[in-house]
Amino acid sequence: MRMDVLSGGRLKMRKSIYMPVESKEDLVELPVVSVLLRHPSGNVLFDTGCAPQAAEDPSGRWGGLAKVMQPIFAPQDAVVNQLLRHGLVAEDIDVVICSHLHPDHCGCNVAFARATVIAHAAELAAARAEGAEKQGYLPQEWDIPQGYSEIDGERDLFDDGRIVLLPLPGHSPGLTGTRIELERDGAFLLASDAAPMMRHVDQGYAPKNSWDMDLAVRSLAEIKAQKDRGATVICGHDDAQWQELSQREEGFQ
Repeated sequence: MRMDVLSGGRLKMRKSIYMPVESKEDLVELPVVSVLLRHPSGNVLFDTGCAPQAAEDPSGRWGGLAKVMQPIFAPQDAVVNQLLRHGLVAEDIDVVICSHLHPDHCGCNVAFARATVIAHAAELAAARAEGAEKQGYLPQEWDIPQGYSEIDGERDLFDDGRIVLLPLPGHSPGLTGTRIELERDGAFLLASDAAPMMRHVDQGYAPKNSWDMDLAVRSLAEIKAQKDRGATVICGHDDAQWQELSQREEGFQ
């Protein structure tokens, strides 16, 4: 099995959401990370990142949310276009694992009409609830014609221990991470916004944009435990980590 880290876009947000700052006006640039997995049983994509339309018309696509998290990427940096660099198109993806349904993580879901798109039942319930748009759940991003395959807990995707979906709630009600076991490079934990930056794992505090702070801290403790047991954590928005990963053309195996 091979794993490649893909760009899902790039955002600018208030730095104070993620870390202590001297001024609340400070901004930080954040990568949006997606991961491509080529398993013998099928091609899997973890998170589909931002829609390319968000790069071209942010307020038209995201409305007022575009002021909170400002897209600063080009359409070619979206997942659907990044796949081309790996010799694939959307129709080649068999499974999409959706960590959660915020627009910077599910914006290209609609493009994967042939794939089974997996999301946690609690996340889908949150997205469908009254007033969900005020919580960042935009129907134009997550509500897709092909629908979802719902999970409610841990799932071994191909029943071989190599791609295992893990509930890591807190940032959102149904956030799902994924543990990867590679033959050469070992264990990885795809944490998405359960651990947006490595500082949150190492220091054990959750960002201010967490839906449930206690659950978020508990999930961070689980991520830290897996890191301490040897897993490499891939964060959802860590720019220093992204700069290193994006230079790795040979991928992981």
